[in-house]
Amino acid sequence: MLPRIVYMGTPDFAVAPLQALHEAGYPVVCVVTVPDKPAGRGLKLRPSPVKEYALAHSLPVLQPENLKEEAFVQALQGYEPEIGVVVAFRKLPKVVYSIPKLGFFNLHASLLPRYRGAAPINWAIINGEKESGVTTFLLSDTIDAGGMLLQSRCTISQDMTAGELHDALAVLGAPLVVETVQGLAQGTLHATEQSVVEPLRPAPKIFRADCKVNWSQNGEKIHNFIRGLSPYPGAWSILRIGSKEEDVKLFDSFLLAASLRGTSSAVGSVAIHPDRRSLVVTTGQNTSLHIASIQPAGKRRMSVHDFLLGIPTDELRFV
Repeated sequence: MLPRIVYMGTPDFAVAPLQALHEAGYPVVCVVTVPDKPAGRGLKLRPSPVKEYALAHSLPVLQPENLKEEAFVQALQGYEPEIGVVVAFRKLPKVVYSIPKLGFFNLHASLLPRYRGAAPINWAIINGEKESGVTTFLLSDTIDAGGMLLQSRCTISQDMTAGELHDALAVLGAPLVVETVQGLAQGTLHATEQSVVEPLRPAPKIFRADCKVNWSQNGEKIHNFIRGLSPYPGAWSILRIGSKEEDVKLFDSFLLAASLRGTSSAVGSVAIHPDRRSLVVTTGQNTSLHIASIQPAGKRRMSVHDFLLGIPTDELRFV
């Protein structure tokens, strides 16, 4: 018989593994996700993407406020799950992750032990990594440090954004979750300790203050920073337009061979490319960087070409 599964998750990233398990015929006896939250202009309660999938396929849903709440723990025990799966949810207490007799495992969007934490996709690109992947591992009291089960790898291209890597890892993660469930159910898969053989790169949660561009860094580092925060939460800077200043988010940066040549302009100086489709910003260590799209505060994301149509001057500088 196939094992009874409890599944926990919230965002879009967690939908594909749930769908893969369901379509493979595994009995998902319960789905746990966050309570509905107000969203949009009307602040209407909106379910998580995982809940939407669960309801569309008649899967039971629990939405606890407190994971240690006795009523929730008892309800979960009542489903008698044999394997637990958690993807992009929150830290589980031991009273919860010890319920399934064959184990409770997590799908993490990095090649553990590197990039433990809440934002592994963003930090891998910000740090200029050439490779990433997904890892399944058994839960323990320490976040992202339990015994590893399986990994799957992918290449990070020079211009890949965090959004694109997110989508690539979601594709990798779904079959890996199914393979992990199968291995645990058959007793053929055993956890291996995470060996720390190099300084680890953490992946802490990213706040707005962390997203401000430092133009004194070289162009390649800033390019990695911008694409590592694209499309969310978005790298930002203060743009001086004539005598006024405003916050803007920056997207679609790119480097050309000429971007790496020496420049005598001050860091943060902006030249408008002759085709008016990019801003050429002087960056640290005698480099420069092209910005092709921008989002002024309170407005939509737009091309640099459209942005320049709406401003009265070409006197621009990032500060």
